[in-house]
Amino acid sequence: MQVEDVKALVQGAIADSEVEVTLEGNHAHLVVVSNAFEGLNAVKRQQLVYASLQEVIASGVIHAVHMKTYTPAEKP
Repeated sequence: MQVEDVKALVQGAIADSEVEVTLEGNHAHLVVVSNAFEGLNAVKRQQLVYASLQEVIASGVIHAVHMKTYTPAEKP
C-alpha cells in the first residue's frame, strides 16, 4: 500500500478533505482536514476515517492508524 492509495481512500469517502499520510510499515499516520467534521466529536470523526479504511485494515495491509482530524477552522 502506497501513500497515494491511502490518501485516495480517505478522500473518496470524506468529501472535500485534505489528507496528509505517512506510512511506517503497516502503520498509517494521518492528518485529515474536512468540513465534514463540523459539529462531530473526536470519536465520530475517527469513525468516518476508519470507515474509509475498513477493507485495508480488515485485510491486515494496515495494522494501526494514528490520526488527527480537524475542520478547516481548527487546522493548526
